[in-house]
Amino acid sequence: QVQLVESGGGLVQAGGSLRLSCAASGLIFSTYTMGWFRQAPGKEREFVAACTWSDSSIYYADSVKGRFTISRDNAENTVYLQMNSLKPEDTAVYYCATTRYGSLYNSFSYDYWGQGTQVTVSS
Repeated sequence: QVQLVESGGGLVQAGGSLRLSCAASGLIFSTYTMGWFRQAPGKEREFVAACTWSDSSIYYADSVKGRFTISRDNAENTVYLQMNSLKPEDTAVYYCATTRYGSLYNSFSYDYWGQGTQVTVSS
């Protein structure tokens, strides 16, 4: 079955960096768009970034542009999220997910989800 396993979360001070990883198995990784979402307490899950399978186009939420970088390694079946200049408002559980169709900005388009990894940014 499809499994997505995130890692790399933790506690960091504002201005610091973290690199999240998401290892995928049970699917042909290179044929799936990979996305990152996050959910803070009391808030809805929101889109962070995505990398398409077809042409590796990359998309970011406005709130993370210039600070976060998504990348994928199809040979390793892994997608990464490099997060720099972190802010307290980046604190959330971060999830990776896969989709092949639909709007990549919409969580309902995604078929498979990881369990999430906590990112906490202290001020």
